[in-house]
Amino acid sequence: MSILKRLTVAAALSVAMATTAFTGSALADMKVALVVKSLGNGFFDAAHKGAEEAAKEIGGIEVIYTGPTKATAEAQIEVINSLIAQKVDAIAISANDADALVPALKKAMDRGITVISWDSGVAPEGRQMHLNPSDTNLIGETIIKLAADHLPEGGDVAILSAASTATNQNAWIDAAKKALPEKFPKINLVSVVYGDDDSAKSTDEAKGLLKSNPNLKAIIAPTTVGVVAAAQVVTDENLIGKVNVTGLALPSEFKKFIDNGASQSVALWNPIDLGYSAVYLVHDIAAKKDEVKPGAKLSIGRVGEVTLDDNNSAAMAAPFTFDKSNIEEFSKIY
Repeated sequence: MSILKRLTVAAALSVAMATTAFTGSALADMKVALVVKSLGNGFFDAAHKGAEEAAKEIGGIEVIYTGPTKATAEAQIEVINSLIAQKVDAIAISANDADALVPALKKAMDRGITVISWDSGVAPEGRQMHLNPSDTNLIGETIIKLAADHLPEGGDVAILSAASTATNQNAWIDAAKKALPEKFPKINLVSVVYGDDDSAKSTDEAKGLLKSNPNLKAIIAPTTVGVVAAAQVVTDENLIGKVNVTGLALPSEFKKFIDNGASQSVALWNPIDLGYSAVYLVHDIAAKKDEVKPGAKLSIGRVGEVTLDDNNSAAMAAPFTFDKSNIEEFSKIY
């Protein structure tokens, strides 16, 4: 089934479920905290929508959507401690730091709270499993390919990431670097900078890249905040057609930059499905006592099934590319 058909079916299902009484074998009045890197981020808002869809489908779940205003580990630790005090049943977290959150999350698990990470992972000792949005190596290769496809002669590119401690960003960048020599030998990665998923800082970092790299041909931002900031800078500085901005973007937020030519294409998985899958997994682990071990196959409802690797991690789905041929239709969905 195509991603568009799947999203359409999912939307129809969620409408139908909204008018149906809670069903299934859910743990009564389960409180599930969906903890994000920072509030006010369109990607995480879309994930929240999916989380609520899962809650309605399963029944008996209260989703507590929360996170700090700034994407720091210290702020997330405060959120975790507050959730422990509230005696939530489960926490699904997208981490700002893989290691710094471990003590607080171990404390949560010691209190009987089920903990998983999703999107950006926590070290294994701080969670029961991790859900990647996609395969790490595939994402790393994809973000380089998005730039390389429009640079037949090659050239200089730079990466504008989120926080320097963000587990997922660092893994994708490492995978991208490994793919360069063999698959993209004409692409020269000149710099990696960090905007901390903050619009103002990401804007400053994008301006800095352009100033310090006069031959720059592309900015790759594997973050929905950074990619918008970079595209706006390229637009404002009249560099459309000279510097291509690409990376991971929400179609609804990024359509105008495909339309005006600041970007040729971007990619992303479905954040609605990601939030849905995270809540579906953490519920089943907490309520049904699904076994979490390498090789285990776990249901993610309408999205399908995942298989845990040796680190109890799993990948949801492959990234999907958005360009002028399809950005209009997908921008109306998420």
